[in-house]
Amino acid sequence: ARDFIQLVEMLKPLLFHTRLVLRMVFNSSVAPAGVCGCCGPLRPRYKRLVDNIFPEDPKDGLSKSDMEKLTFYAVSAPEKLDRIGEYLAEKLSRDVVRHRYGYVVIAMEALDQLLMACHSQSIKPFVESFLRMVAKLLESREPDLQVLGTNSFVKFANIEEDTPSYHRRYDFFVSQFSAMCHSTHEDPETRTRIRVAGIKGLQGVVRKTVNDELQAIIWEPQHMDKLIPSMLFNMQDSEDLDRAGHPSTPSVVGQDGEENPAALAENCFRELLGRAAYGNMNNAVRPVLVHLDNHGLWDPNEFAVSCFRIIMYSIQAQHSHHVIQQVLNHLDTNNRTTPRVRAGIVQVLLETVAIAAKGSVGPTVLEVFNTLLKHLRMSVDLELGESSRRNSSSSVSSVRGKESDERIVQNAIIQTIGFFGGNLPDYQRAEVMMFIMGKVPVYGTPCHTLDTGTKRIQTMLLSSLIMVTSGFKSKSMAAALPPSFLDPLFSISLMEDSELRQLVLEILHNIIDRHDNRAKLRGIRIIPNVSALKFKREKISKQDITFMKKHGQQLYRHIYLGCKEEDNVHKNFELLFTTLAILTIELANEEVVIDLIRLSMALQEMALANEENMPMFIRCGIMALVAAYLNFLSKMIAHLPLCQHVSKVIELRNLDAPYLLPEHVFRDKCQLPESLDKNDRQVYFQASDMAECLAGPGYNVERLSIPYVPQVTDEDRLSRRKSFVDTISLQVDIMSNSLPDKSLLAEEITFETLKKAIDTTGLEEQEREKRRQVMEKFQKAPFEEIAAHCESKANMLHDRLAQIFELTIRPPPSPSGVVSISTGHTQHPSVPVYEMKFPDLCVY
Repeated sequence: ARDFIQLVEMLKPLLFHTRLVLRMVFNSSVAPAGVCGCCGPLRPRYKRLVDNIFPEDPKDGLSKSDMEKLTFYAVSAPEKLDRIGEYLAEKLSRDVVRHRYGYVVIAMEALDQLLMACHSQSIKPFVESFLRMVAKLLESREPDLQVLGTNSFVKFANIEEDTPSYHRRYDFFVSQFSAMCHSTHEDPETRTRIRVAGIKGLQGVVRKTVNDELQAIIWEPQHMDKLIPSMLFNMQDSEDLDRAGHPSTPSVVGQDGEENPAALAENCFRELLGRAAYGNMNNAVRPVLVHLDNHGLWDPNEFAVSCFRIIMYSIQAQHSHHVIQQVLNHLDTNNRTTPRVRAGIVQVLLETVAIAAKGSVGPTVLEVFNTLLKHLRMSVDLELGESSRRNSSSSVSSVRGKESDERIVQNAIIQTIGFFGGNLPDYQRAEVMMFIMGKVPVYGTPCHTLDTGTKRIQTMLLSSLIMVTSGFKSKSMAAALPPSFLDPLFSISLMEDSELRQLVLEILHNIIDRHDNRAKLRGIRIIPNVSALKFKREKISKQDITFMKKHGQQLYRHIYLGCKEEDNVHKNFELLFTTLAILTIELANEEVVIDLIRLSMALQEMALANEENMPMFIRCGIMALVAAYLNFLSKMIAHLPLCQHVSKVIELRNLDAPYLLPEHVFRDKCQLPESLDKNDRQVYFQASDMAECLAGPGYNVERLSIPYVPQVTDEDRLSRRKSFVDTISLQVDIMSNSLPDKSLLAEEITFETLKKAIDTTGLEEQEREKRRQVMEKFQKAPFEEIAAHCESKANMLHDRLAQIFELTIRPPPSPSGVVSISTGHTQHPSVPVYEMKFPDLCVY
C-alpha cells in the first residue's frame, strides 16, 4: 500500500500536464473526432452538458432529457451561466459560418429555454452573450435566420428583469429591425415575413426600454427617426384607413392566417405612444410630421388623419396639447406650401382638437385660434394676390384653380375654428368669442389689405363666430353680450353690405336664442296660430331686465338702421323678423313690449315718410316686417284687443294692399305700387288705436305717444355710413356757407323796430311754452330717449370742436430755418431753438 501511494504521487504531475494538453486539443477548432470520445470525461461539465443537447442529426431536434440536465445545472450553479453562454455563442458562430442552420436553431432554442428558466443576478453576462448571438443572426442575409433571431429577441423582451442594466445598448437592434421593416425582398411572402419580424423586433425593443429609466435614450431623435417611420411605412399598406384611427385595436391576423404587417405596426405605434411621458411627446410626434411631408401624404390626407386619430386616442389626455402645438408649428412652417397641403394640415388639426376639446387642452386654446386666424388672413391675401394677377396671367384656369384651393383652406380653417370653439366649455367659449371679435377689422381702424380683402376677412371671421356661438347658452345676457363684444358687433352691422349684416344677425340669434326656438319660426310670414308652435320660454330674470334697460336702445337702434339699407334682400328681412321674435320670447317684459311696439311704429313711419328715398321694395318690405312682427307679438302676449286690431289691419291689406304683407312682397313677381298712400289709415297700424287696445294695468301706454328716435353713437363713423351727426354737421355747413354777407343783412332801424324790441310779452310766452314742453318731455319720456338726445347734442358739439381745432391748431415751429411751400399752403419761417419761447413748466 505504501508503494502504491508513492507511485500515485509520482504520476500526479504527469496526469496534470496530460489533462492540460488534452483540454487544449479538444478546444481546438481542428480537433479530431476521436478525441471527443476518449477525452470527454476530462472536459468541464458545462461543456459536456452543452454538447449533449446537440444530436448527431440536426433533424432530430433538441434532446429534451439532456436539455433538462443542462437547465438543472444552470439553475443550480448560476455562476456558470456566463460560460455556458459564451460556449453556446462560439458553437452558434461556427454553425452560422458553416451554414449548419439546423444546429443554429437548436442552439437558439436552448438559449431561449435557459433565459426563461434562469432569473438570478448572474444572468446579466449570459444576456450579453445571448444578444450577441441574436445580432449575429440578424446580420445574416438569410430570412429564416433573421426571423429566428427576432423571435428569440421577442421572448427575451417579454422577460421582466429585477434590476436595470447600466451598460446594455439597443442601438444596433433599432437600426436592424427598422431596416427589416423596409424589406424589399423579391418574394412577397418572404418580404411580409421579414417586415413582420422587424415590427415585432421594434415592439420588443419598445417593451424592453420604455419602462427602464436607464434606457431613456430610446426617446432621443436618432432612435425615434427610425422607429416611427418604420411603423408608418407599414401602416400605409392598410386597406381600411377609417378603422385604423378608431380607438379599438385591429386584428393582426389576416383572413388567410398570415400576420398583417399594417395591423402589427399600428399596435406597436399605439403601444409606443401610450408609454410616452410628458417630455417625450414632441420627439414622438415630430417624425410623424416629417414622414407625412417626405411621402406627400397631406394631399390626400386620409392616412394623415388616421395617424393623428391613433395618436390622440393612444396618448394620455393631459398630453393632448403637445400634439396640437406640434401641428400648429408645422402649419406655420408650411405657410408657403400649396393650398391643398395646408388644407390637409388644417384638417388634421381639426381631428386632433375634436378629440382633445372635451379633455385637457392646456393653455393652447387661444393659441390655436390665433394661429388659425393668422393663416386665414394669409390665405385671403394669397387669394386676392392671385386674382389681382389674373389679367396678366397666361392661364386663367390655373389662377381660378388656385383661388378655389384657397377657398378650401379657408373653409377648413373656419370649420376647425367652429368645431373647436363649439366643443369648449361656456366660460372658454366666451373668451374665444371675444378673441375672434377682436380680430375682425372694422372700418376706421388700420387695415393692411384692400377693402375687398377686409370684407373677405370680416365674412370669414363672422362665419367662424357663427359656428363658435352655435349651441352657446348663457344664463345671463350680460355675460354673453358684454359691451366689449356687443359694440364691435353692432359696428359691423352698420356696414353697407347685406351679407355682413346677415352674419351679425345670425350671431345674435345664436346667443339670444337660449331655447332653440328659431327653427319654429321658419322665415318671415303671418303666423296664424302662435300657440301651436309651442315656443319654450322662461320668466325673464332680473339680470336680463337690467341688460335690456342698459342695452335695449342699442339693439332697437341697429334693427331700425338695418331695415332701411337699400341692399336688403329677402333673407335680411327674415333675419330681422327672427331677431324681433327672439327678443320677444327671451327678453320681453311689459316695458320691452312697449318699446318694441314703438320701434315698429317708427319703422312704419320711416317707410311712409321716405325721407331717404328708399326703393319701393325696401319700403314694402319694412311694412311687411312690421305686419308679421305685430301679428306675432299680439298673439305671443295673448292680448285679445291688440290681436283683433292687428288682424283687422292684415285683413284689409289682403284685400286692398297685398304688397304690404310678407307672403306677397317677397315673391319673385310681385306687383309693387308707385307710391304709398299716407291717407289710407285703415291699412296702417295706428299708435293711438294700439294704445287704446293696451289700456289697462301692466302697460304704460303713455309712452306709445312718444315717437321712437334712435340714439346716435360713434359706430356710424366707424362703419363708413352717413350718421345723424354727419347729416346735421353737413346741414350746418350748408347753412353757414349759404348765408349772405353781414353787411347785406343790415336792417334799417325805425321806431317800430325799437318798439318791437322793447315789447317782450310775446317772447316771454314763447319762452314759457318752450320750458313747459321741455319739462313735459323730461317727465314723460323714457330715460333712454333723454340720454340719446343729450348724447346726440354732445356728439354734435364734439364734432364741431374737432373741426375748429383742426383749423386752428398749427404744428410747432421747427428750428431748421427753412421756408417751404407744400400742398398750396405757405409754411411760416422756422425759428431757431435759442429764440423759441417755452412755458416755464417745460424748462428745467
